[in-house]
Amino acid sequence: MDHHRHLELLVAEGGRLAATPADALAAPVPTVPGWTVLDVLRHTGKVHRWVCGMLDAGPDGAPPTDLVGLPKGPDCLPAYREALDAVVARLGDHEPDQPVLTFAGVQPASFWFRRQAHEVTVHRVDVADALAAEGGPAPLPVEADVAADGIDEWARFFLAVRWNQRNGPFPAELAGRTIHIHGTDDPAPADGAEWLLTFGEGTVAVEATHAKGDVALRGSAEDLLLALWRRRPLDTVDVLGDHDLATHLLDLARF
Repeated sequence: MDHHRHLELLVAEGGRLAATPADALAAPVPTVPGWTVLDVLRHTGKVHRWVCGMLDAGPDGAPPTDLVGLPKGPDCLPAYREALDAVVARLGDHEPDQPVLTFAGVQPASFWFRRQAHEVTVHRVDVADALAAEGGPAPLPVEADVAADGIDEWARFFLAVRWNQRNGPFPAELAGRTIHIHGTDDPAPADGAEWLLTFGEGTVAVEATHAKGDVALRGSAEDLLLALWRRRPLDTVDVLGDHDLATHLLDLARF
C-alpha cells in the first residue's frame, strides 16, 4: 500500500470512530479488558495529537511532552474529530520520503502514514466490537489488502524492530524456530499475504515468502491481523504444527 491509500484509510476509519454514538461511550470493549469506547476514542485522539507534535518538531526536534488529553464524556467526540482532521492535514503537508521524528528515531514520513492508518483500523474494530456486544451490527470487515499491510507492519516493524528496542533480545529458546503466516484470501492481496518469521540469536528475520515453518498460522488476512494484535483468540485461525510456539509468540508480542 502507498501513502495515498494509507491516508484514505486514515480518513475513512477515523471517520467511523468520529461517528461513534454518544450513548455508546460507556460500553466496555470486550477485547481490551478495562477499556470502554470512551477510552478508545480518548487514546486514539491523543495519539493523533502526539503525532502532530512529532511532525511539527521536525526530524531534529524532541517528542512533545505537554500534550492535553481529550475531554471525557460526549465532548470527546468533536475533540476526536478535531485531532483526526489535524493529523490528516499534517500528513498531507509531508512527502512520504521526508525525514520526520518517530518513536523509532528519524524515519520517512511514510512511517506515520502507515502507522496512523493501522492505528485507527484496529481501534475502529475495538469500538465496533463494543457496539456489537451491546446488540449493534457486526463490525465492518477489514479489507484484505489493508489487513495484509497491517500484518506486514506488525511483523517487520513491531516484531522485528520494536520488540528488541523495548525488551532486548528475544528469549534464547526461540533461536532457530520458524513461524509461517499464510493469508488465505482469494483473490490474494496484490502485494501477497505470506511471511516467514525466523528467529535467530535474540532477533527475528521476516521474509515475504511461502515456506514451511515449525508452525503455520492460516486464515484470512483480517483474522490473522486481529489475532496478531490480540483482538481475536488464536483459534480464530488455523494453527498447523507447534501450537505452543504460536501461543508463545502471542504471549510475547504485546506492544
